[in-house]
Amino acid sequence: MMNLKYKYLAALLIPLLTMVWSCKEEDGLTVVPKNEFQNDCIKRSLGPNVVGLDIEFAYAMAIPKSLGKIVSAEVVASVAGAEATYLENKSYYTNGSGQDIGITIGNKSVNADGKTSVTFTTDTTAATLRYFYRIPASAKGKEISFVFSATASNGTTVSYNMGPYKVATMDMVLDLPVKDSSAAYISIEDMAVYGPAQAATNASKIDLVYLYRSIPNVVFGHGLVAPSSTTYLPNITLPAGVNRSAKVNKVWALRDLHLARLQYGIYIDDLDFQTLDINTAPDYAINLKAESGVWVETADGKYRAYIYINSVNNTGKSATISIKRYTL
Repeated sequence: MMNLKYKYLAALLIPLLTMVWSCKEEDGLTVVPKNEFQNDCIKRSLGPNVVGLDIEFAYAMAIPKSLGKIVSAEVVASVAGAEATYLENKSYYTNGSGQDIGITIGNKSVNADGKTSVTFTTDTTAATLRYFYRIPASAKGKEISFVFSATASNGTTVSYNMGPYKVATMDMVLDLPVKDSSAAYISIEDMAVYGPAQAATNASKIDLVYLYRSIPNVVFGHGLVAPSSTTYLPNITLPAGVNRSAKVNKVWALRDLHLARLQYGIYIDDLDFQTLDINTAPDYAINLKAESGVWVETADGKYRAYIYINSVNNTGKSATISIKRYTL
């Protein structure tokens, strides 16, 4: 749906604004385009707005040739974006093969005090620019609004308000490698993986141990086990002080699109963590496969997390995990 509307902006709205025509509908009404500077905007990105990710927009603007040309475009965010925020200096259209083609229309964008602007360097009467707002840590839990605007050579301006959009309070980290006996100690608080020596110096923060076991006549495989669950930590000597418990609930086929980055899935949002109830869950999860995951609640009740298993390697006794974490 988002892609279709974007194509509508680029392929339908703009031609309407750059030619003079009229047509009669079946009911006899005559449709005449407005002879003025116009603009429109859509939000292209989906899912929760998480710190470190982009909120993406497509901003379309057009003016009849008889009135002038576009000289600049800008976006003002109510909370200044991170350094990677930018407004494309290319206007995109979709060709006959369905490919998006970009044409340079101006200088690269400049960021200043929450404003991102592009100065046009070519004679342009219609453009659709993409805006990528990189969510900063300062926006966590806040609502953000945007004002898109463009200026024409005849001095007229147009603007379009978007938002507000709520930024999630959860945190996220992607593609942490874990390995049996070495990079095996997971801290939900730090959203990090430690080796034995580091785990000993951060013992109060270690919530889970990763391990791989191939035991005859026993289904074990890849596991995420709380240090308190010694029965499920065979042949492991824990670093000094690593003894915390945790509630661990294994789930299948919960492919969070942010964590998994696959074609199909759903988004885990703040509300999912707020309503999560795993009070009766055990303190271990074994036989984990790629694309499975675990819900976790730390022993102190401070954090809830979802750990997604991106990939596993039986031979290497290792895996790659990604985490979303919510502070209670």
